[in-house]
Amino acid sequence: MNPPDLARMSADLAALVAIPSVNPYDTPPGPGEGEGEVAAFVLGAMAEIGLETGRSEAAPGRPNVWGRLKGTGGGPALMLAGHMDTVGVEGCKAPFAAEIRAGRLHGRGAVDMKGALAAMLETARLLKAEPVAGDLLLMFVADEEHLMIGSAHAGRAGPHADFVVVGEPTGLAVATAHKGQSVFPFEVRGVSAHSSRAELGENAILAAARLALAVEAHDAALRARPPHPLLGHARATPVLVAGGESHSAVPAHVRLQVDRRTLPGEAPEALRAEMAALAETAGVRADVGEPSPVSAALELSPGHPLARAALAAAAEIGAPAAPVAFPGGTDAPNFLRPALVCGPGNLSEAHAADEWIELEQLTGAARLWRGIARRLSGETT
Repeated sequence: MNPPDLARMSADLAALVAIPSVNPYDTPPGPGEGEGEVAAFVLGAMAEIGLETGRSEAAPGRPNVWGRLKGTGGGPALMLAGHMDTVGVEGCKAPFAAEIRAGRLHGRGAVDMKGALAAMLETARLLKAEPVAGDLLLMFVADEEHLMIGSAHAGRAGPHADFVVVGEPTGLAVATAHKGQSVFPFEVRGVSAHSSRAELGENAILAAARLALAVEAHDAALRARPPHPLLGHARATPVLVAGGESHSAVPAHVRLQVDRRTLPGEAPEALRAEMAALAETAGVRADVGEPSPVSAALELSPGHPLARAALAAAAEIGAPAAPVAFPGGTDAPNFLRPALVCGPGNLSEAHAADEWIELEQLTGAARLWRGIARRLSGETT
């Protein structure tokens, strides 16, 4: 089999990092924001490889793009999925310089996750030269760093795949599970009064403090439950608070947001009831809003064909051969297909001011993903 071309992957990655694609969050994409230019680059690269390509708008100015390499027939379709957006660049000295030093490429998005995009393109080139029975689908989505609208759109309306590998950085380990996330907003209500006669009011800040302490106690109760074998415990954490109107007024409103990290099988309706019970326990008047963002938990049995193929391919290249958990949430559950997370680089470098990826990890990723595709198509070497 042909080896992956590291020089070509490095060049693709440098070009991708040089394109700003900062997530605009809740505003229309401005200059240097959004996924449009990255989408154009990967569309061109996929067309050059000879893939059937497509584009779909997840939201105005927020494209998903994809490419399909047809197999010889009779095998399952494998999707390699990655996101094109990055977090912001505050504190970064040269976020788009794509400088290579000591075998590492530095720049915003290098590990999260443009390195994976470059390795996915190379995987398609390898399988173009050495076809397997099943199709290979490359799916590049928008908005992973915020509300994951890209993968949600792809799950509803994207091209078909039987199995999905999301290339978030795992150091090439095979992550078959991760927690979900639901962030609940509480609108805590009090009664306004002049602060010189505070006893005439009801301080929403103090009520929010009691609620935060109730969340802390609930987190301790969650951690006292039997742990999930890979994911450990569900968690509940106060993460954002805002309120108050004047330095001379008892505040009547405070907004407190609670991050609830979920385990597989926890029902959304149960979470909402749980949040309402916390307000009652704290003795505060509060309205619980709809959670946002929301991402589902992931769990794939190690005995599933996709997991078996990935673990065998990982062992073949010297990567970890036992399933692990991914620390954060990913796009994987949104694709509505059996999925796992496996990609190049270390998550600890993601979002850092000096983000980087070890370039040799790209070679490992291309070899690993090619091995998964071959095994799913019934080949073992």
